[in-house]
Amino acid sequence: MRKSDFNKSLERLEEIVKILEGGDCPLEKSIELFEEGVELTKHCNKVLEKARQKIITLSEAESENNNDE
Repeated sequence: MRKSDFNKSLERLEEIVKILEGGDCPLEKSIELFEEGVELTKHCNKVLEKARQKIITLSEAESENNNDE
């Protein structure tokens, strides 16, 4: 089973956090990693928002089905 893009992004974010928290990274590399982290965070937030909207839609549809009975 292939890991989802979301999971890969989350794993990479965790790697970046560990590297940055280690404090051994040169300034320029730290800035590059931080920028990468910001982009990964944006991506993950988009995926989560899409999932949230899908859950809302499914919940509303289920609620309507229950009201029709």
